[in-house]
Amino acid sequence: MADTPYEPDMPRTMKVRQKALRTGWTTGTCASAAAKAATEALVSGRSQDVVEVALPSGQRVTFAVDSCLIRADRAEAVVIKDAGDDPDVTHGARLTATASWRETPGIELDGGIGVGVVTKPGLGLELGGPAINPVPRQMIEQAVGESVDLKARGVRVIISVPDGETMARKTTNKRLGILDGISILGTTGIVRPFSTASWRASVEQAVAVMAAQGEKTLVLCTGGRTEKGAMRLLPQLPDVCFVEVGDFTGAALRRAVEHGITQVVFVGMAGKLTKLASGVLMTHYTRSRVDTALLAEITLSMGGSGELVAKVAEANTARHAYELWEAEGLLGRAGRELCRRVAGVLEEFAASAAPESPGIAAQVVLVDFTGQRMIAMYGRLGR
Repeated sequence: MADTPYEPDMPRTMKVRQKALRTGWTTGTCASAAAKAATEALVSGRSQDVVEVALPSGQRVTFAVDSCLIRADRAEAVVIKDAGDDPDVTHGARLTATASWRETPGIELDGGIGVGVVTKPGLGLELGGPAINPVPRQMIEQAVGESVDLKARGVRVIISVPDGETMARKTTNKRLGILDGISILGTTGIVRPFSTASWRASVEQAVAVMAAQGEKTLVLCTGGRTEKGAMRLLPQLPDVCFVEVGDFTGAALRRAVEHGITQVVFVGMAGKLTKLASGVLMTHYTRSRVDTALLAEITLSMGGSGELVAKVAEANTARHAYELWEAEGLLGRAGRELCRRVAGVLEEFAASAAPESPGIAAQVVLVDFTGQRMIAMYGRLGR
């Protein structure tokens, strides 16, 4: 068994760069800016060129208004999202707010074209309502409240994103039960380039949605190829059970035990499994290395020759060790032992994350480097 499993922090950026990366703005911040511009136009009868809004931290930022139209009974404003240097699918999105008066005081917030509709529980949002998360809702209400006294007057705000439905196809929204558009997201209002916070949050959210469906088997996959392979291995499970976990195995396990999930299947290739078997649950290359000594130990325990043990110990990568095992006819046995050790680490980590919980039963699958062929397995798959 490895030392106590741990999850080192990720770096702020995915790799070291000579030049600082440019931050951007969340869809929530841009929506709040558009909402304020539209409300200002509704109140004043004048088109708005710039608008200032507050971030959750209290910092105030100014946005250019791309377009602002005033009609007899409503005003519409557009703010274009700038995600900075982050590879965000919503970069360039036209966050559009339409403001109109309503009879009763307060704000009524709704989603229009391109904003997803919530159809599954587990997101903390009303079923059938727009996928506008709590912090962006608060930001929009505050922004609108700076332009009109909401205790005295009522405003209806509709947030739309032209092309939002197309953008959503590149996200996991459909699996989470968010249909027909993107989510209006953000907790700080700022997009940090290559930030892992959004990926970690999406993994945790996916686990929460799965648990809300009453499912008890969580399938963690390291990437898109392994996910496709896992779906073929476990065709009886609904899509919501499969989570592309990337490097955030620890975060997924913590959320799983919080929600009472009792069975976790991990499907991965040799490199990720070796890191997990070493007790490291943050497997990004900048925070952990493949332990070839562990692979050499497995080789010895599975009856490998002294020559093979030495070669594996000096292997350049986990893939190199995998190929050495395969060449010597040891891949099946050594792969299963690797899976067994990973299962032990996952179960130990889950138990330490929530000592009062019943824990999890972990099954682990080693797949080849296409992600499509099962090489070895430990534990029983399925429900």
